[in-house]
Amino acid sequence: MDGLDTNKRRAPRHRVLKGAKISFHQLGTSTDCVLRNLSDTGACLVVESQAGIPNDFDLVMDSGKAIKHCHVEWRAGSKIGISFRN
Repeated sequence: MDGLDTNKRRAPRHRVLKGAKISFHQLGTSTDCVLRNLSDTGACLVVESQAGIPNDFDLVMDSGKAIKHCHVEWRAGSKIGISFRN
């Protein structure tokens, strides 16, 4: 389990292992992360350190072809559970 009971999810997640970036536009910086699972409504990210990662950020996937606005739903160790916002 990755921090959230799978029965509470709004959409089924699929396992992936994909590089991405967490972008903080207000700070003009980004940090690398790994997508561990993904759905239409959210994802689980793995980061080296959660230090400085805000509760709202943009997730840049597929070399900038896909950008999702995100909100942190939970944090556990090096994992962050996020939901996608419109």
